[in-house]
Amino acid sequence: MTVQEARTYFPYLKSGKIYLNHASISPLSNLVTDRVKEYLLERSETDIENVPKVQFVTESVKEKLAKLINTSPDRIAFVDNTSNGLNIIAQGLSWKTGDRIILNDIEFPSNVYPFLNLKTQGVEIDFVKSNNGIVLAEDIIKKITPKTKLISISSIQFLSGYRADLKKIGEICKQKNIIFCVDAIQGLGAVNLNFEECNICFLACGAQKWLMGMMGLAFIAVSEELQTKIAPKYVGWLSVENPWTLLNYDLELKKSADAFQNGTISVVGVNALDAALQLFDKFGVDNVEESVLSNSLYFIRQLQTIGIKPLLAGYDFKYISGIVSFRSESVKTIFNALAESNINCSLREGLIRFSPHFYNTFEEIDTVIERIKLAL
Repeated sequence: MTVQEARTYFPYLKSGKIYLNHASISPLSNLVTDRVKEYLLERSETDIENVPKVQFVTESVKEKLAKLINTSPDRIAFVDNTSNGLNIIAQGLSWKTGDRIILNDIEFPSNVYPFLNLKTQGVEIDFVKSNNGIVLAEDIIKKITPKTKLISISSIQFLSGYRADLKKIGEICKQKNIIFCVDAIQGLGAVNLNFEECNICFLACGAQKWLMGMMGLAFIAVSEELQTKIAPKYVGWLSVENPWTLLNYDLELKKSADAFQNGTISVVGVNALDAALQLFDKFGVDNVEESVLSNSLYFIRQLQTIGIKPLLAGYDFKYISGIVSFRSESVKTIFNALAESNINCSLREGLIRFSPHFYNTFEEIDTVIERIKLAL
């Protein structure tokens, strides 16, 4: 599949809109909307009690996600959002006074508040200071003490787009027996991530951004070793080994990550994500990353030609992601001018943030550059 062929799946493009805001939320493709309509038709008219099909699709999506991050499907469980996914590890581990967690000062709040909430249990939080939107692996590693129990970081920083060196952090965590937790919502669907190779213990990711699914569905991935250390704070009838022996009441939790998937999930969301992932398969996951990074590098170069220096300008290719951000004294003027031209991006913390996906084009980026020039 070519980029032009991929673009035919996105109806909004017919309006002339240039959408470069996938780090916020992705537009839904025809594949997704058609699947949702199909599911709703079944539930309303044809196959109302479609439990077998639901189970099949659910397992199919877990297989796709497991392949995407290089783990096994039994390590995947669905939740409703990234925050609640991270609360599973924060609330499920046994903490004692003096335990320490390493975060950083430019994390999205979803990856901060679940851990700050542990202060009531005597847990201390060490914040690594960023530098112009960059959080170096070396600075995180320097912050480790004998009391460090967990490190949590976003695979991609939501403001700068800086791509964390997960492999370097994960290697140190493994050596020092530290739990390594990753918020992957700004990475998966844009750049590749290897759960096993990076020694990640726990990962949480929503479906609505780069994965191009719907809001209200997320997933976690948990290592087999870590799962034995997590005592779920919430359990339900689907958390146990034999859920269909309804009156047995034997609270034997599943050995798979399904133990954290305690009841009915967003089946509409699962169907939507299954359809969204089909587009990635059609285009090729490696091709998606190549196209995303190509767009980002081109964007960075073109911004520099008009005197704007993006936060990641000059950084090695391995630290680039799908996000391109910059500061300017005229951010509000630029943002408003882009909005008036039907160009979607984000204004976050004094930064203009662009996040083109694999199907966006250099021509769209050129149009944005010309509009910025007029606004300066």
